[in-house]
Amino acid sequence: MAELNALPKDPLLSQGQKDVLSGTFGGIAQVLVGQPLDILKVRLQTSPPGTYTGMVDCASRIVRNEGPFAFYKGTLTPLLGVGACVSIQFGVVEALKRSFSSSNVAKGKGEGLSYGQFYLAGGIAGVANSVVAGPVEHIRIRLQTQPSPPLYRGPVDCIKQVLAQSGLFNGVYRGQIPTFAREFHGMGMYFLTYEALVSHKLASSNITRDQLPSSYAMFAGAMAGYGLWLTAYPADIIKSKLQTDSLNPKERRYKGVLDCIRQTYRADGARGFFRGLLPTLVRSPFANAATFVAFEWAARNLRHV
Repeated sequence: MAELNALPKDPLLSQGQKDVLSGTFGGIAQVLVGQPLDILKVRLQTSPPGTYTGMVDCASRIVRNEGPFAFYKGTLTPLLGVGACVSIQFGVVEALKRSFSSSNVAKGKGEGLSYGQFYLAGGIAGVANSVVAGPVEHIRIRLQTQPSPPLYRGPVDCIKQVLAQSGLFNGVYRGQIPTFAREFHGMGMYFLTYEALVSHKLASSNITRDQLPSSYAMFAGAMAGYGLWLTAYPADIIKSKLQTDSLNPKERRYKGVLDCIRQTYRADGARGFFRGLLPTLVRSPFANAATFVAFEWAARNLRHV
C-alpha cells in the first residue's frame, strides 16, 4: 500500500495546456495595462495628417470630447481576443522550443537554442496567432475609432455589420497580409529578444527559470516590446489603415496593400509609416513587461499542477 501511495500522480494538465493557460494570463495583463495607449496609437495612425499635433493633443481631445472611459473603448474584444492570441503565441513558442531543443540534443549540440531558432519559433507562433489576431484587431480598431454617437452597439454588432457589407475575407479579414508580415517578423524579434536576454541571465547568474527574478522578466519583456515595434511598425500602420477604411468596398480609399503603401508615402512621406509610434513606444515596456511577468508567474505556479 505504501508503494502505491508513493507513485507519482498524473498531472491534471499537459505541458501544452499549461503553456496556453500561462499565455492567457499574459494576454489579459497586456490588455489591461496597454489599452489606453493603444487607443492613442490607433487614432494617430488612422487620422488624416494634421488632425492631432501629437500624443498629448490626441489624449486631451479624447478626454474632452468623449470622457476618460473612452480610453477603454472596445476593451472587451481584445480582453477576450488578445488573451486567446497571446495564449496561441506562447503555446506554439514553447512547443517549438522543446522541439528545437530535442533536435539539438539528437545532433549533439546540447539543449540550448540558437538565436535563429528563437526567431523562427517566434515567427511561426506569430503566423499561427495572426489568424485570430487579424479579425480581433479589426473589430477592436473599428470600435476604438467610431464617432459619437457610435456606429456600433458593441463587438457583436460590429462583426455583423462588417460581414453584411464586406463579407468574411474582404471584410473581417481585411488587412490580413500586413498582419501576417507584422506577426512573423515582429514576433520573431519579440521572442528572440526576450529569450536571448533570459538565457543570458540564467547562464550568468547560474539559476533556473523558476528562479528568474520578476524584475528581470519585466526588463526583458520591455526590451522584447521594443524589438517588436521598432522593426514591425510600418506593417502595423498599413494594417490599421486598411481596417479603418469604409465598410462598403465601393467607397474604400485604398484598393489594397500596395495602394495603401503608395498613398501613405505620397501623403506623408517616410514618416507616414511611423505615425503613432511614440504612444506605442511609451505603452510597449509596460504592456510587455506585464505580459511576461504574468506568463512567468503562471508558468511557475502551474508547473506542478
